[in-house]
Amino acid sequence: MSSVLDQRSAPPSALPSRVPSRRRTRVLALPEARWALASLVLFLIALPLDLLGAPAWTWGPLFAAAYITGGWEPGWEGLKALKDKTLDVDLLMVVAALGAAAIGQVLDGALLIVIFATSGALEAVATARTADSVRGLLDLAPSTATRLLPEGGEETVAAEDLKVGDTILVRPGERVGADGQVLAGESEVDQATITGEPLPVAKQTGDEVFAGTVNGTGALRVRVERDPSDSVIARIVKMVEEASETKAPTQLFIEKIEQRYSIGMVIATLAVFAIPLAFGSDLQSALLRAMTFMIVASPCAVVLSTMPPLLSAIANAGRHGVLAKSAVVMERLGQIDTVALDKTGTLTEGTPRVTDLRPLPEAGLTEEALLALAAAAEHPSEHPLARAVVDAARERSLSLSEAADFTSAPGQGVSATIDGHTIQVGSPARLQPAAGPVQAVVQELEDAGQTAVLVLRDSAPVGVIGIADRLRPDAAATVAALTELTGRAPVLLTGDNERAAKHLADQVGITDVRACLLPQDKVTAVRQWESEGRKVLVVGDGVNDAPALAAAHSGIAMGKAGSDLALETADAVVVRDELATIPTVVALSRAARRLVMQNLVIAGIFIAALVAWDLIGTLPLPLGVAGHEGSTVIVGLNGLRLLREAAWKNPVHAGTT
Repeated sequence: MSSVLDQRSAPPSALPSRVPSRRRTRVLALPEARWALASLVLFLIALPLDLLGAPAWTWGPLFAAAYITGGWEPGWEGLKALKDKTLDVDLLMVVAALGAAAIGQVLDGALLIVIFATSGALEAVATARTADSVRGLLDLAPSTATRLLPEGGEETVAAEDLKVGDTILVRPGERVGADGQVLAGESEVDQATITGEPLPVAKQTGDEVFAGTVNGTGALRVRVERDPSDSVIARIVKMVEEASETKAPTQLFIEKIEQRYSIGMVIATLAVFAIPLAFGSDLQSALLRAMTFMIVASPCAVVLSTMPPLLSAIANAGRHGVLAKSAVVMERLGQIDTVALDKTGTLTEGTPRVTDLRPLPEAGLTEEALLALAAAAEHPSEHPLARAVVDAARERSLSLSEAADFTSAPGQGVSATIDGHTIQVGSPARLQPAAGPVQAVVQELEDAGQTAVLVLRDSAPVGVIGIADRLRPDAAATVAALTELTGRAPVLLTGDNERAAKHLADQVGITDVRACLLPQDKVTAVRQWESEGRKVLVVGDGVNDAPALAAAHSGIAMGKAGSDLALETADAVVVRDELATIPTVVALSRAARRLVMQNLVIAGIFIAALVAWDLIGTLPLPLGVAGHEGSTVIVGLNGLRLLREAAWKNPVHAGTT
């Protein structure tokens, strides 16, 4: 971690407020990707020459080069693995490809090489991107902080050198350098990266602040309460890494299967070659039978049993705005039985909007006049609530008066002179203790999950404006569809306050609400469900959701407003922010899994029949190749059924025969 921190030199103000900078590894910077690309290009050049009957000297060297560029690395790694008495399937595929070439099936062998080289490259790219995203998260925390000296004065120090008990100064617009407690000052802090709250939170003496969050317009003196290595941001990084590693046992299981298959194939091939020789068969006949066995027993049809359905589902989902990052992701999405949804930016749009205008009767203002008055005063402000008020006025094409003598008080609101009147807009609790009708209106709006903004004219209340993060129009339908798919209603996991969370949950039909959660709390909930045997899908959009996305069986990020880390950590991304696509892609995944099972049965029948024919009788090589390639074509075409538009519209029946 320290080596990554040492690379950060940008001052806090140079960093974006919510999105970590990305230092992506370029795809072609990876050797696996370069070798796979070279092998694919050579194969595609040689293929038409071979199929059109061109002389062997035109396509032979190209196929040979494809074998070398695509097969040397897995072959070399396989040979090194033999030193540890391990035989992996990559080496087996290289041997099978060479065996196919030895009996004239050069094209089959080259295709096998290209498939496995491409698979290895994709795995390397995914690994590199995950590492990049975790490193990028560290950019949320500033590299330096201003430490106040006991004898007076200040000094700039590396953030990682701060100690518990130090006092730091956080100026307006800077990122907080460490987790701590406010000793003096008032401000509003944007802590969406940690809690997911859509609006800045007012901070004053005694309140807790987190490293990496962005200070507003006030200055804060903060006492460091946690070592930088134990800050919330640092723990998020650690949780993402640990959660990613929990998926390793599945990979280990696959490797065990590959190992057993590899050993079985080698033993069987040697037996098919050696036994006839022992009983007097000539060398050429024994070699031909053994090579035929290697061809018909090769797992091409088994490989294609899995990939076409899943890749077709990926392509279909991609056309409709859902990016699944791999075939493994698409397969896993169909296994989920529990769904956890974030609130802000997931079930809601993530942008505060004016939802209610309540002019007081005694003020004599219309709704438009109240909005115009507030928008004129808020116009110079950069606060998200101010932008919501101004945007609402623009949407109604209201004419705004010029504001004079503008002032802004963190956590309180703004004040300006409009047409000779002093207009104040801000928190009801800070501007004026609400009573009577004003208190009733404020209470009503807050009970409905809205933020109440009081408008004063010459110190007298004239109206209240309700602002809320708008619910996505397809949120309720999505919750209902996920409930039907999994057999249980989704759970709401949010860092927002409990009242706002419960109000939204009631609107969409969610009964299990977990509010005021930090990132580690979301991970705890996910791991609790996983320990009960559930397969959890987490849907979120922010940095604070990333650990839960990584810890879950599957994770989906909302792409439009999603943070870089959430997008990289999630298994799939809803690019167009259409929430209703989530249950559809889950159903499409289940259809793909059904097709995979169908294909495996078909491939197994073909392989078993051809192998039995070769062992019991005399399987002609051309017939063996035709049977092998025929089974490959059948399972491939069966899998491509999910490319149809009907598979997206009705995925429940797409995988049935």
